[in-house]
Amino acid sequence: MSVYPVILTGGAGSRLWPLSREHYPKPLLPLFGERTLLQGTAARLMDLPGVEAPVFVCNEEHRFLVAEQVQALGGKAGAILLEPEGRNTAPALTLAALYLLEKDPDAVMIVMPADHVIPDAAVFQTAVAQGVALANAGNLVTYGVVPKHAETGYGYIHRGAALEGGGAYRVDRFVEKPDAATAQGYLDSGEYYWNSGIFTLRADAWITEMRQHAPAILAACEEGMAAGKQDIDFCRVGKDAFLSSPSDSIDYAVMEKTDQAAVVPLDAGWSDIGAWSALWDISAHDGEGNVTQGDVLTHDVHGTLVLAQHRCVAAIGLQDAVIIETSDAVLVTHRDRAQDVKEIVSQLKKSGRDEYKFHRRIYRPWGDYEGIDRGPRYQVKRLTVKPGAQLSLQMHHHRAEHWVVVKGTARVTRGEEVFILSENESTYIPLGTKHRLENPGAIPLEIIEVQSGSYLGEDDIVRFEDVYNRVESMP
Repeated sequence: MSVYPVILTGGAGSRLWPLSREHYPKPLLPLFGERTLLQGTAARLMDLPGVEAPVFVCNEEHRFLVAEQVQALGGKAGAILLEPEGRNTAPALTLAALYLLEKDPDAVMIVMPADHVIPDAAVFQTAVAQGVALANAGNLVTYGVVPKHAETGYGYIHRGAALEGGGAYRVDRFVEKPDAATAQGYLDSGEYYWNSGIFTLRADAWITEMRQHAPAILAACEEGMAAGKQDIDFCRVGKDAFLSSPSDSIDYAVMEKTDQAAVVPLDAGWSDIGAWSALWDISAHDGEGNVTQGDVLTHDVHGTLVLAQHRCVAAIGLQDAVIIETSDAVLVTHRDRAQDVKEIVSQLKKSGRDEYKFHRRIYRPWGDYEGIDRGPRYQVKRLTVKPGAQLSLQMHHHRAEHWVVVKGTARVTRGEEVFILSENESTYIPLGTKHRLENPGAIPLEIIEVQSGSYLGEDDIVRFEDVYNRVESMP
């Protein structure tokens, strides 16, 4: 029997806008400490004996970012399964279970969302060891966070009878987010836990429960895995089959229906960082109760969270506020209204703006690019290409490009020509010309790209070759 962490990396984290965006979401951010939330999740069980390399389930858009973050952690993914689109947690877990059963019929899965913080790793590991033993005895185990206050933003688990051996209970019921009075009653009773969304269960037990309680999801996932293919380091699930799956959570699909659910209490400082107020809660406060990061100045400010990424941010005479500054957006709200940030994201979507989706810096497998300036028929970008990396061989129907090397060395393919550009040298790529940019050097390549033409959208790309097997119309 081997134990496999299954890390679910879906979710946009819209309440953490403007740091969290659809194409660079909450799990990929270092919100608490130097590691990103995804890296912290992967590292949480890394040093336990008998624990295999983690299996990640992520959106296709995030595949290279997830792979890079795991590599930067010094580990290796057991697999990275790609969902064409998110269908909630039950289909994601089912994909992982089907994958693991192919290699290990006795696989035990420790299922963790990639966007949680658990500061006390030792306590968590002890709880997980208990959960593994319970899972091997046939239970579907979840972890109930011992509540510290009457929280209305979480679902709860009501414990039932104690299980043999002590320290764990049968699940009596799952309950939705309560109002304040009900939450206080839960806290006073001592019988309720916050629902952590973390589970331990055998892969075969999960499939058996899915066959009984959610057969349509199981069928779609089985067809998706059968139609899938290996793509570099990724397992790409069959799109049409998977998209036929109903969308449902682990709780609704199985855990609220099974008679095998067990709960292990967890008191390890857990937080899902569901809003900016939660980050303030778990962070170290200064003498005035403030949490600051970046170039921040305060005067007569109390109980406030201020994160500055690009500019000096000054705050005066504030109480219990949240201020978040990024290169293209600033959020200001009261801490008590932090849950309402999602309403701003909805406004951005409805008005057709990109700030809900992209940061000014866009990450690609070869590096990244950042918008510097834009006009009606031109835009300027700064591209950074990693050593040894290359963009696709491509051409554009509607724009020409000027490239100026400001750092490093570039190998340029332009039509039938291949040549080297050094710092302070430039070239011109005419409209309709096949071209490629590569970094043959040992340091990052930085270039300034000036695009000009009648249409400058990112979908004006025709690819001829691409080492990353990308099929979508993006650079």
